[in-house]
Amino acid sequence: MDKEQYEVRVSALDVDTGEVDRPLTFWQKVDRFCALDSKTEGVHSNHDLDPVPPEEQNWNMRHYALFWISDHLSVSGFRSAASVMEVGLSWRLALVNIALANLVGGFFITLNGIVGAKYHIPFSIQSRAAYGYYLSYLMILMRCIVGIFWYGIQIYTGAECVQSMLYALWPSFRNVKNTLPESANITTQFMTAYVIYFITCLPFHYVGVQRLKWLFLVKAITTPICAFAIMGWMINSVGLGDMFKDGNTVHGSTLAWTFVACFNSNVGSGTTLMVNAPDYSRYAKKISSTYITTFAVPFTSTIVTFIGVVFAAGSKLLYGTILWDPLLIINNWTSSGGRAAAFFCAFSFYLSQVGLNIAANSLAAANDLNCIFPRYINIRRGQFIAAVLGSWALTPWNILTSASGFLNFMSGYSIWLGPIFGILVSDYFFVHKQQYDVPGLYDFKGRYAYRYGCNWRAFAAFTCGWVPLLPGFIPTISGSTQANQGIGHLYKLGFWFGTGVGGLVYFVLCKFFPAEETYVEQGIYADEAVARDEDVEAYQYSSEEFEKRMS
Repeated sequence: MDKEQYEVRVSALDVDTGEVDRPLTFWQKVDRFCALDSKTEGVHSNHDLDPVPPEEQNWNMRHYALFWISDHLSVSGFRSAASVMEVGLSWRLALVNIALANLVGGFFITLNGIVGAKYHIPFSIQSRAAYGYYLSYLMILMRCIVGIFWYGIQIYTGAECVQSMLYALWPSFRNVKNTLPESANITTQFMTAYVIYFITCLPFHYVGVQRLKWLFLVKAITTPICAFAIMGWMINSVGLGDMFKDGNTVHGSTLAWTFVACFNSNVGSGTTLMVNAPDYSRYAKKISSTYITTFAVPFTSTIVTFIGVVFAAGSKLLYGTILWDPLLIINNWTSSGGRAAAFFCAFSFYLSQVGLNIAANSLAAANDLNCIFPRYINIRRGQFIAAVLGSWALTPWNILTSASGFLNFMSGYSIWLGPIFGILVSDYFFVHKQQYDVPGLYDFKGRYAYRYGCNWRAFAAFTCGWVPLLPGFIPTISGSTQANQGIGHLYKLGFWFGTGVGGLVYFVLCKFFPAEETYVEQGIYADEAVARDEDVEAYQYSSEEFEKRMS
């Protein structure tokens, strides 16, 4: 018997009887090969899903400020202002609209991130406290799908960066013959850039977000330089006075509801970050380190929005149409010096898109896949899976064919994530009053199992949050049906309705039908070293007892 056969036979040894069982089958070998070495024995978890150990809690206020600043310094950030202007708002209202939306978004991200900073758990584990061990998988799956969708959206923008770099390096690339049909909504030329960007992103997924702090620093330096350079060139080309003469193209009640719809869309576009805020805050040294998010998000977005307004207004005067993508502007720089500047700007935007897509989308989807399949998928593998699905199953070039389609997409998914977010916040702050049993969150038979692993209160509240919005959502994706004015207006308030109704209904149901077995007087941490100084008395288990409970 050779070594390999011996190992297979020994691996099949029955530890109770000492007898050698039959050799492993082909699929058992595949299972062993695919299973993670780091999986926690006897627990549906792994290292990436477990509470962050003290030695890995190394993010301070500076890191979070840099993280969120770099998140908004991207092509997508500049694009948002132009897309709002294209549906009828003036540059002033566009600026106000997006600034207010990000002020709200920054506050909500900070609010839901507190649970991660305190207990060092990801969203996928946090959700079990409100929804129950098994119902939480439905919410995780929904958030995972959204994360994969957004990954595809940002991959498309990243491909634009590569295309602009190729234009600058080889002007003849503009003349590449298109062999794809018009119905494909993508050309051979752009598909080439798309494939290049997709392949070059994969090594960054392998490295992991905690080792990419240098990337966030680089993009926080180079992207503003490029943005201000483009803005300066635009002002010099068309003049500052003429640039801001255009006003609203819609008026009256239409203007009011257009503003509301855009506000809801821009807030809704950040719902993914609100829901998965614990995925980042879990690495915080202390809770207060995450508070900078409240100021960093609106501050950066306001500056980026203003620059985007200059891009949009200037491009309308210079080219006769709003270019709601700054890369389309630099593509017009065809002189030798212009091409060199275009390449530098495009490369800077390329780095910004890589960092944004990892931090905001692939990491979120990877955490969800990690929770659903902890035996086989960790964060690294999850990011690769999200990259493949988001890039090729989504076909983002069909979504981003117009500004209206982009806004409809952003608004649409928030009708489900809004209630999820509202229930999470309501559960943590008002129902459980910030006191969770962390070991219990990892125990499918523990205090958060509820009945059959499902908290019916959360399910009822979630249903109340999104079902009334469905009649307004369907017409936005199907031209064959139309909603009446009242339903349409309700849908334009979708995020606020879903979040408010979901959170309120959940609180009321828990008030009258409390799940008392889930309440603890003081928070129970995963490890004694994780407990905050002010919560030392709350710690009720030794490290050994925690491991015993987990197994």
